[in-house]
Amino acid sequence: MIADSHCHLDYPNLYDQLDDVIKRANYNNVKYLLTISTTLESFERIKIITEKYKNIYGTFGIHPHETSKFEQVDKNFILNLKKNFNKIIGIGETGLDFYYKNSEIELQKKSFLKHIHASQQTSKTLIVHSREAENDTYDILSNEFKNKNFKILMHCFTGTKKFAHKLLDIGCYFSASGIVTFKKNDSLVETFKSIPNNKILIETDSPYLSPEPLRGKINEPSHLVHTLKFLAEIKKENEKTFSSLTSKNFFDLFNLTI
Repeated sequence: MIADSHCHLDYPNLYDQLDDVIKRANYNNVKYLLTISTTLESFERIKIITEKYKNIYGTFGIHPHETSKFEQVDKNFILNLKKNFNKIIGIGETGLDFYYKNSEIELQKKSFLKHIHASQQTSKTLIVHSREAENDTYDILSNEFKNKNFKILMHCFTGTKKFAHKLLDIGCYFSASGIVTFKKNDSLVETFKSIPNNKILIETDSPYLSPEPLRGKINEPSHLVHTLKFLAEIKKENEKTFSSLTSKNFFDLFNLTI
């Protein structure tokens, strides 16, 4: 059994053929999926998806690229979560992206803090996006963690080994996407080798980032088997064992009883 800890099933390439996408995932033993909110509109579709499919859970959050469009969302956080408590199990994705800077840095930080505070108030896991922003991401997370503990998942982690080990000190989990399978990515491979197995999850981030040997194609949850196989090999673990391990990490992190 495999759990896809981060996908975007509300995006057109997947949402338009969702029954078939779920069937293919199930055929490849991908049994549980977490579909991630990026805007208020996406959250509305996520609610529909999670109500229809028993094995799919959702989150509520605003992507850092979108923060300039959704500055007032904080008033709706707790209300939306309470209305959809059973299937909405995480906050995010949120964080900082200084690579594209689609939203002003200060607005990104302000939104990031709102998400963190919602995570602390609801005890729901925070899903963090961080690109070209390691120092600021760590400073914000560590400072807020001192105020009140909360669970953190670094999604699609591509950071340095040093960054990873600083984050481990505040209990973070790390999700590997198809990027880890890409050629000439030795530093990321070495980073995941150094992360304890009980802190690793796997994801597709579909419809993006298809793993080798499907790189360049539209990604979907069924493709997760390739990332799983690659990680099991570099970790020198049996594939079935590593599948069970990453799924257990998913259930533990999101307080799920399956």
